[in-house]
Order: sequence, then structure tokens, then C-alpha cells
Amino acid sequence: MTDQQNTAANEEETAPQFSLQRIYVRDLSFEAPKSPAIFRQQWEPSVGLDLNTRQKALEADFHEVVLTLSVTVKNGDEVAFIAEVQQAGIFLIKNLDEASMSHTLGAFCPNILFPYAREALDSLVTRGSFPALMLAPVNFDALYAQEMQRMQQDGVQTVQ
Repeated sequence: MTDQQNTAANEEETAPQFSLQRIYVRDLSFEAPKSPAIFRQQWEPSVGLDLNTRQKALEADFHEVVLTLSVTVKNGDEVAFIAEVQQAGIFLIKNLDEASMSHTLGAFCPNILFPYAREALDSLVTRGSFPALMLAPVNFDALYAQEMQRMQQDGVQTVQ
């Protein structure tokens, strides 16, 4: 019976583990350089979105992942507003091989953070008295695959 318990305990220690520890806003900014004049103009916006992720290993098996959404909205040639949110999370990730860890940090975690970042950005924009931004979902798996392919083409060692 003891051998079975030891085997079960060893398997549990080496089994992959993933746990979300905390989600938080790391940074938030909003600028409307042409206010209040911009509110008196015909509203014909063009939206530019930049998306970025980064990760940092913390102590033990904890990792911080930061998803940055930067939006620049122009009305004609004038910048109506610039808004940015850095949505972050702390994740406990254990016992993954290198490729799985890379994918988890580069695609899975940002996918968890995106709805929070989208809501924070939308709230920020409406508080600036602009129409709500309803950003479309993002396929982080496809973005991750594209980045891995780009790195391979550039001759950078990637984790497969």
C-alpha cells in the first residue's frame, strides 16, 4: 500500500500544473489631445491597435505575463485619443516541457488576460466621453505560431 501511495505522490509532483494566481492592471493611460474641439466635429474614426505581450519568470514556478493593448483613434487627420492598458497576471506553471511552457506563456496566458484588457480599455474610452470600443477577439494561438515562424525564418532558435 505504501508503494502505491508513493507512486501516486510522485506522479502528482511531476504532473503538469497551471493555476491563475492574480489578474491586475499594471498600467493605464488615456490622452485626448484635441478635446474639447474634437467633440464638435463629425465623427469618422479610424482605429489603430497595437498588441504586445511579455513574460517574466518570478520566484519558483510563478510567471508574470503582461498583455499591452495600445489604441490610437484618429478623426480624419487628427488624433482623437490614445489609450493604453497593460493587463497582467501571475500564473503558477509547473512541470511543462520547454515547448509547452513557451506556448502557455505566449498564447494561453494572453488569451486569459485579453477580456480583462478589452474591458478596461473600453471603460477608459467611454469615461473620456468617446463611443465604446468593441475590440474583436484575438487568436493568440495564430499570433504565437506566426511569431515562431518569423523567428525560424530569421534564424533564431525556437522551441518546438
